[in-house]
Amino acid sequence: MNKILNKYISLVDFIADFLGEDAEVVLHDVTDLENSIVAIRNNHISERGIGGPATDLVLEIFKNNIHQNRPYLVNYKGRSKTGAILKSATFFIKDDHNEVIGLLCINMDVEKMVLVKNLMDKMMNFTNESSEDDITETFSHSAQELTFESIYNVISTIGVPPERMEQDEKIRVVEILNEKGIFLIKGAVSEVAAALKVSEPTIYRYLGKIKRS
Repeated sequence: MNKILNKYISLVDFIADFLGEDAEVVLHDVTDLENSIVAIRNNHISERGIGGPATDLVLEIFKNNIHQNRPYLVNYKGRSKTGAILKSATFFIKDDHNEVIGLLCINMDVEKMVLVKNLMDKMMNFTNESSEDDITETFSHSAQELTFESIYNVISTIGVPPERMEQDEKIRVVEILNEKGIFLIKGAVSEVAAALKVSEPTIYRYLGKIKRS
């Protein structure tokens, strides 16, 4: 673990003790995305532990350099393994060269609050509005699970089984996964190739075509 992150471990405990058991607090070391969790409290919310991987959102942050233009992200939505709605925030921890070395994340279970809000909306005849641009995040127990879930979530949006996909559809799957940063995970090319029923060189060829387009 990066030595700079040591001083943030007590902050994990401080925030968790202050916010209570409905708030999971996580410290990530982003130099190892596959085993990035170095401290965690109230992990009953995501059922993750120390040594767990980064999330799909973290991969997307680094793939698209979202961290370069802002010091943190707040008030985005996640879901626990039990399906509970989470209100989340991520603070970017930077070194003396302004490079992100870690993330301090808070995932608050607001399911009870949402149930109350929905009840009040129903009683007052309000409707809930949502945006397709809302940031969302899912939590995985391992890098392999993160890769698997990302691949099949994207495949499901295409709506065609891999064995029946045209080449353009397979390229689109690879393009979306690339945008999400899944190829930052070791072994992702092999997993994607297996899921799409093609060879690894074919995936690299698709990536080259996407890069040139």
